[in-house]
Amino acid sequence: MTQRNAKGPKILAIANQKGGVGKTTTAINLATAMAAVKKKVLVIDMDPQGNASTGLGIDQSQRTVSTYEVLMGEAKLAQAICPSSVPDLSVVPSGVDLAGAELELVEMSNREFRLQQALAEGLDRFDYVLIDCPPALGLLTLNALVAADEVVVPLQCEFFALEGISHLVKTIERVKGALNPRLDIQGIVLTMFDRRNNLSTMVENDVRAYFGAKVYKTVIPRNVRVSEAPSHGKPVLLYDFRSTGAQAYVHLAGEVLRRDREVQA
Repeated sequence: MTQRNAKGPKILAIANQKGGVGKTTTAINLATAMAAVKKKVLVIDMDPQGNASTGLGIDQSQRTVSTYEVLMGEAKLAQAICPSSVPDLSVVPSGVDLAGAELELVEMSNREFRLQQALAEGLDRFDYVLIDCPPALGLLTLNALVAADEVVVPLQCEFFALEGISHLVKTIERVKGALNPRLDIQGIVLTMFDRRNNLSTMVENDVRAYFGAKVYKTVIPRNVRVSEAPSHGKPVLLYDFRSTGAQAYVHLAGEVLRRDREVQA
């Protein structure tokens, strides 16, 4: 199998401007499933809430250097990388200072390129970089989109799902046209899917009709184990590997890796 780090890692932004769609859950469990098949993965927590850091067991005491210092140019990326409890999975954690970064970035030169510049070195040992974006289309998310090769979009099976994603698609097209010509949507993953609920099936049908092959075949079900895992500082794959949620993320990782191989071929 082709090693990604032969040409540098594939950088995936996990993005949706709506909160509560399973974005961070997707980031940490997709990363864990990739690491389980011996890919070397780095998760960059760009959300001031720091949920990806917490969900991967990174204690506050370990977050002395965070994405804030990296974006501000106060530290190199390598100084911020923390090992997680998952073999082959590392984290650049979020810190409380990141909440003010949106305002500080406004005054900076090359404000949209700060993360891209930081990622230009120190990534040789990684196959994949997953950037967990905040639930807003501000400068933090813009930095992630400029740095990324592709976007994975978690989409909750709810009534306004298609309306919400249209704003993100327009933003991605603008970034592609003006700042990052290689950017594309790798795929859309339907989350919080409940087969007992007719609305979930209706949303799935609408999204697949509109986006076609961009929608992953795997859907992430509503699952209590997925909800419980973060409170234990673990991805659901470590908390309960046999659960339907964990198995769904294993299948999703397979699809993501397969699409990447097809692009490389």
